[in-house]
Amino acid sequence: MNFYLIGHKSFVKAVMAMMLIVGITACTGNFMELNTNPIGVTDEQANGDYALIASFLAQAQRDIIPQDVGEYQLANNLCSDVYGGYFGAEAPFVGNANNLTYSLVEGWYQAIWNNRYINAMNPLYRVGELTRTDGALQDIFAFSKLLKVAAMHRTADKVGPIIYSRYNLPEGDGSIRYDALDAVYGQFFVDLDTAANILKGLVGSQASSAMLKSDLAYTSNNYERWLKFANTLRLRLALRVSYVNPELAKTEGEKALDPSAGGLLEDNADNCFISLSVDHPLNIITSTWSDTRLGAPFEAILKGYDDPRLAYHFLPATDNAVKGQIKGIRGGINIDAKSRYDGYSKLVPQETKMQLMIAAESWFLRAEAALRGWSNAGDIKTNYEKGITSSFAMHGLPGVNAYLADDSSMPAEYIDPKALNAGENDIKSDSPHLSKITIKWEDGASGDEKLERIITQKWIALFPDGDEAWAEYRRTGYPILFPVVVNYSNGAIPTDPGIRRMPYPQREYNSNRAGVSEALNLLGGPDNGGTRLWWDVENKQLP
Repeated sequence: MNFYLIGHKSFVKAVMAMMLIVGITACTGNFMELNTNPIGVTDEQANGDYALIASFLAQAQRDIIPQDVGEYQLANNLCSDVYGGYFGAEAPFVGNANNLTYSLVEGWYQAIWNNRYINAMNPLYRVGELTRTDGALQDIFAFSKLLKVAAMHRTADKVGPIIYSRYNLPEGDGSIRYDALDAVYGQFFVDLDTAANILKGLVGSQASSAMLKSDLAYTSNNYERWLKFANTLRLRLALRVSYVNPELAKTEGEKALDPSAGGLLEDNADNCFISLSVDHPLNIITSTWSDTRLGAPFEAILKGYDDPRLAYHFLPATDNAVKGQIKGIRGGINIDAKSRYDGYSKLVPQETKMQLMIAAESWFLRAEAALRGWSNAGDIKTNYEKGITSSFAMHGLPGVNAYLADDSSMPAEYIDPKALNAGENDIKSDSPHLSKITIKWEDGASGDEKLERIITQKWIALFPDGDEAWAEYRRTGYPILFPVVVNYSNGAIPTDPGIRRMPYPQREYNSNRAGVSEALNLLGGPDNGGTRLWWDVENKQLP
């Protein structure tokens, strides 16, 4: 099945099936059967009590970061969550030749692509077509545009060129063309323009019935808060391209920072969490499946800082070798059996909501924008400290003033008393701390040191959003993370600075060969984990 082509015949049947989904749940397989075109549906069928639109938008919101546990484990936990330094896997999946040791598993990384198009791009396309010319549903049209950028930038940031502007526009041979990553980002900014302009005109008005039924994040001030989300997302994406295209980055960043644009996420009341219809996937992966534990970088950095967020997020280990400590697993090491690390630190149970964007990130984005000299970014130190303060307040933690004043604590060494050797090289997973960056802001520090301080604290605050953690590590090189000990990529992926992207799934080669062949030309390198994305420049220099 080519899930970029939308047919006509079974739409009514699909609608009936959708109405049977209890609580408008986001089951992974539903849109495999909903591969039909909404064009031609009557207003009565499409709108009614807005249940159909709300169900499509619920499906999409719950797949920006997937609530489905199987999809989350493959697309996030065994990918960006580990590569971003937050988690480690205690099981030697596939004989320990897996994503963590750079022997990339196609059956895993296909979820990044296949599920995102089925569960996010597909329903958002449908909503866009249903509401594009409906004057009474322009808020929903804007919402669909905004969610599309929020979802698809995560896919693009993991793989590179994607199918975006030409979705559902087949060539004569039936293939679907890809957009180069620079073109995708250009379209992201255009779609954010469309969404923001509509939302800006609605700020102060009561949310429509359709919006109230569809919004899984906010229960009040919906338009104002989603406008702030849109502007903060624009600033995030502007900084993502700041090394490769500083002019575009500055233009888009200053557009987001313009006081007349509607503002950015300011305080924790603006935080965007999507309500889930099932248990948080990390709870199942951690406790039911016992497949994930604390990552060594998160342990080392927060332990060195005596950061209370470490104990907030993770439980003390139960293994006798490290009992009572908060102990993590290094990614990409020799593991013989799951039991070796099963007693290391588990994640504290998560609420049934998924973190998409928080005010703390907004303040750190502003801090970097100020470092780069962008207009209306504010004071660097003030923004940096507000980011930390916002993060502490979000978790209800005391001691932020003492933390901000700490000018001596640095990331700690990582010691693993249960590590196996790495074979003939006898390399252990123990490591000294890899950075000497401290917490307290220093106006006299170099630009690179200031950036490392900002990104390190943003990385702590973003937890558990591994997508952003990994993307920002690749973009900036910060925070400094432990390299893998075992690398089975046969030289395709560098041990240091580590994996750069995920490949395209085999399904693309089977069903869209002409399209993916063009995508490889646009990528500019082989379809493996060692090829850098357009925005991931090797020589990073601040202006």
